[in-house]
Amino acid sequence: MMATDLHVVKEPQSAIGYAETEGQTVDPELRYNDSEGYILDVNQIGPNVSTKTARDGQTVLIPQPSDASDDPLNWSQAKKHIVLAVVIACTFLPDYGSVTGAITLIPQAAEYGITPDEVNHSQSGNQFMVGAGGVVAVMLSAYFGRLPVLFWFMVIATATAAGQAGSHGFNGFFVPRVLNGFFAGAAQGSGLMFIKDMFFLHEHARKINIWQAFVILSPYLGPLLASFMLTELSWRWPFWIYTIETGVCLIAVIIWGEETYYDRGISADKRPPQGSHLLSLIGVEQWRSRHLRNSFGEAMMRAVRTISRPVVLLANFYYMFTFAWVVGINATLALFLTSSYGFGPRQIGFFFFAPIMATIFAEVIGHYLHDILARLYIRSHRGRLEPEARLTVIYIALPFLLTGLVVLGFALERQWHYMVTAVGWGMYVFGTMVVSVGISAYLLDSYPRESGEVGAWINFSRTAGGFIVAYLQVRWVDKVGAEACFGTQAAVCAAVVPIVVVLQVFGKRLRMWEKRSLKML
Repeated sequence: MMATDLHVVKEPQSAIGYAETEGQTVDPELRYNDSEGYILDVNQIGPNVSTKTARDGQTVLIPQPSDASDDPLNWSQAKKHIVLAVVIACTFLPDYGSVTGAITLIPQAAEYGITPDEVNHSQSGNQFMVGAGGVVAVMLSAYFGRLPVLFWFMVIATATAAGQAGSHGFNGFFVPRVLNGFFAGAAQGSGLMFIKDMFFLHEHARKINIWQAFVILSPYLGPLLASFMLTELSWRWPFWIYTIETGVCLIAVIIWGEETYYDRGISADKRPPQGSHLLSLIGVEQWRSRHLRNSFGEAMMRAVRTISRPVVLLANFYYMFTFAWVVGINATLALFLTSSYGFGPRQIGFFFFAPIMATIFAEVIGHYLHDILARLYIRSHRGRLEPEARLTVIYIALPFLLTGLVVLGFALERQWHYMVTAVGWGMYVFGTMVVSVGISAYLLDSYPRESGEVGAWINFSRTAGGFIVAYLQVRWVDKVGAEACFGTQAAVCAAVVPIVVVLQVFGKRLRMWEKRSLKML
């Protein structure tokens, strides 16, 4: 049953523009007015044009769903959320597995006869490849389809997870460790793509909030569980548990995964019929209909064209220099807690409850906050919503980002009570969660046709920045001290805020300039 009602409304066709006009077809039902934004209030549309709304009869559905039952927008809420749950479960894996290695550094170093910092290089490589794998997965998805790319990447992720758990010697561990990051990162890079395929614009922020909560929770649950395991078990056990979790997610993809790509610009008589689930899973059905999507070259270039857009580049630059410190902290904090407070594995495990609680708190607050800010904007702008309205939430997060980093640095260097350290860490994590949803929703609303590409570049910015910081963090603190190190990181977070101001003031004009430039090519 479709959760929509049909209303007869009028909208001058000459006023209709598109947030993005690139691709194989143009969706005439993705309403975006160049001068006034998305029209979400049905009362702002006059009579004479059929417009489908949400159950409230007030909210215009964007994009307008087709009448076909196989349109993912028309799936039942249960089916949508089962598929989303599968994607979220797969999204949870790469950072969980990556930062699990932060806890096993010391026993691994003892076994390999090298320093913990050298062992940490495998973790940095794994983290970088999470971002790279997400970009490649989205590229391939544009040609081969969403589901088969996720399936085959998860197959290889399971094999490499087992490889790192059963490896012998550092070189034997390093190779599957890095490869696992690449293949496990598929869902994390393509999460926005699945959300856009199945949910309407007014639902995006809440679904992104749930998805991002698990992205940010994962690097804390991994070390938490690994810390408790190391009190009684070998360092290999956390990686075997990760292998089991990856295998369970692979089974979930096989059973409940669905192909979510649906082109509403193709007439019903030309749309390929639904095939078997098995053939769709392994990519045979998508291969047969590949002529209806991007060519292989076009699919590869979509990600390149997306990151070349000024708005996408600026947003990712801001996000990288705000989030990178999270990855560095996650990868190295266990070493600092050991040296500053003499914590053992059990104490470190309990300490990871601080960012976990901060993330849960941010998810609960964000569940309402992002929609409240959007509704306030819509009410004050005659039922319209501009993507730039999504960025307002960053100013709410900023005090938490800056204060959290400064407190964390002072607490570690001056050895303040560990609860103060936990509060500082939690404040920063809370801020990054809020920022992550704001940036993701902004770019998704700005470039809905490149949902996969913008999501992949957001993920790459996060992991690439973290890859660099994780390499430098220990030596940076050793050289200048925790106060100066984390204080500098807070200063960088503050220094890039003007980018947000530029996007709010000039972002729409830049997007319209991009569109005009595309038409001239």
